[in-house]
Amino acid sequence: MKVLVIENNKDYAGQLATKLKTEGFEPHNVETVKDAQKEFDKTVYNLIFINWNIEAEQTIKFIHEIKKTGRKSSVFVLSDTGRKEDEITALNGGADDYFRMPFENNKLHDGDFRVLRARMDARLRFGGTNVISIDDLVIDPDEEKIFYQGKEIELKGKPFEVLTHLAKHRDQIVSKEQLLDAIWEEPELVTPNVIEVAINQIRQKMDKPLGIGTIETVRRRGYRFCFPNCTGEG
Repeated sequence: MKVLVIENNKDYAGQLATKLKTEGFEPHNVETVKDAQKEFDKTVYNLIFINWNIEAEQTIKFIHEIKKTGRKSSVFVLSDTGRKEDEITALNGGADDYFRMPFENNKLHDGDFRVLRARMDARLRFGGTNVISIDDLVIDPDEEKIFYQGKEIELKGKPFEVLTHLAKHRDQIVSKEQLLDAIWEEPELVTPNVIEVAINQIRQKMDKPLGIGTIETVRRRGYRFCFPNCTGEG
């Protein structure tokens, strides 16, 4: 899960990034809102942390831009002051949460981070749990959108649903019958060949143009989502 950290204190940003990595997140640090805007344009992030002390007016404008895109990126405003006026301004300006995260003696303590992590989990449960993010590939089932390295990929309908179902069951072998039951409203009225058609469209419209592999065929058993470690179609 990708996290964008906007923090001009490299020491603080490094400490936060280290703790995020230990929890399985993929943080990317920038120092200014301008750099964050460029990064946001090319990569889909699940969470965005912004230090309120950096260009507060520009921060509010950036939050508005994030929300206008329709992406389900949760925005956390972080502050080491905890001023109520700042909290009200940030939340009214579109931030999803405001958190006072002091660096006591220039150190981010485990207790403070655990509270932040709990609030991150709560926010993700509320608004972003359906998003599948694996390396440079992001699949958003609610919006029916796919992004690879920040660029949107055109794949809709049943091929999108097949890809999404397999990605949700990553590294598991899913049979044609299971795919039919999960995706088609009346699976008894269609033949298993529709699965092969959908898989072929995924490979033709997505895998080959991007030079990647997402699904492998497991002979006589079904299909497996294998990105980014596919060795072939099987």
